[in-house]
Amino acid sequence: MHTLNNFSKMEPASFSKAAQLYGTPLYVYDEALIVERCKAALAMPNAYGIHVRYAMKANSNRTLLQIIDRQGLLIDASSLNEAKRAVLAGIVPEKIFLTTQEVPAGEERTDLEDLMKKGMLYNVCSMRQLELIADFARKHGMDLSMRVHPGVGSGENVTRNTGDKYSCFGVHREDLGKALALAKEKGVRFTEVHVHIGSGGDPEVWRSNIDLELSIIEEHFPDCETVSFGGGLKEARMPNDTYADIEDLGNYAKEKIEAFYERTGRKLMMEIEPGTFIVANAGYAVTEVKDKKRTGSDGFNFIVTDGGMEINARPLTYGSEHPFYIITKDGKLRSSEFDLSNIDYEGIIVGRCCESGDSQCLDSGQNIVERTMAEPEIGDLVVIGGAGAYCAAMTPFNYNSHTQAPEVLAAADGSLKLIRKPQTLEQIVENEL
Repeated sequence: MHTLNNFSKMEPASFSKAAQLYGTPLYVYDEALIVERCKAALAMPNAYGIHVRYAMKANSNRTLLQIIDRQGLLIDASSLNEAKRAVLAGIVPEKIFLTTQEVPAGEERTDLEDLMKKGMLYNVCSMRQLELIADFARKHGMDLSMRVHPGVGSGENVTRNTGDKYSCFGVHREDLGKALALAKEKGVRFTEVHVHIGSGGDPEVWRSNIDLELSIIEEHFPDCETVSFGGGLKEARMPNDTYADIEDLGNYAKEKIEAFYERTGRKLMMEIEPGTFIVANAGYAVTEVKDKKRTGSDGFNFIVTDGGMEINARPLTYGSEHPFYIITKDGKLRSSEFDLSNIDYEGIIVGRCCESGDSQCLDSGQNIVERTMAEPEIGDLVVIGGAGAYCAAMTPFNYNSHTQAPEVLAAADGSLKLIRKPQTLEQIVENEL
């Protein structure tokens, strides 16, 4: 068996078979690895119990939501539509936690109230949200959660830091007095406190957030029963990436929550909301080499594939690196990012969009960076790893009128199952008048 890396047990032939069945570009998801990651998250050390909520913004495909739900994870939704989408996938509102910048009105407000009546927990993220929901919550005897802006954060880059002064997620610590006074006046309780400092950031900052959040709860939230440390657990996509050791972080949180109990007599349920940790390395974007070019004797080797920024915009958006695998049409692995010994070819993987930034080989300054790989031939597959999170969910798939790529599940029993049909051109234009 020739597997791709240390994460997945998938064989290269699975990708060539998927490409033959469903065409390229496409996404392939490894069910076995998703299940494994769910179990790892649920096994995170804790003091008095743990809730694991899947951050569905990472990948909202119905089948993946159902797989994750079956493992016992709850749902973290970042918009009202995400919450409704989870319900459409068969997930009951009692399992959904809504944290959003939205201020629903009209029909959206009606939908929000309906979901809350059915058990969805609403996470207040601003004074305005609190002012608008407090009377409804009191009338129906509902407890609320509050997202606190801690004033410090960490992310893979500046745009993924959600806790410092350059982002506005949550009620800032300096406004807590005013918010809690209003809640007391309205007669509502906050039984959960939530802080999310960013995605893919420094595990040490995530650790310090545990201390900070517990101190905020101790000072301001006497009714709090659940402490949510958010998500953002750093995952290793590339061979030399560091990752968050969830056992170590769990043990640290356990120690601190136990110390909190010793001081206060209050036992807190711990909650986390991983997205990338659950699905990132279980996903692959599969593209086919269509052309090869060189930009002069002092230039670069460009490998043109049929999928680029419209299936994975993370290099363009964040300067993120993803592992590459070069696979022949008949399923033979020519090179893996995790074993580049005796390979000296360097190339640039680009897509077909009319955009200079349509490359999978960019750094954080949007500069082209050569990558080592086996020299691909026309018709070979370039498989992009680490594409399970924030690829299908957030890429500009209709740019240049390209259609949204199909999604395929590599099921635990070895079969391949289509879980999203390819979009058609007619579907792109069907709402135009």
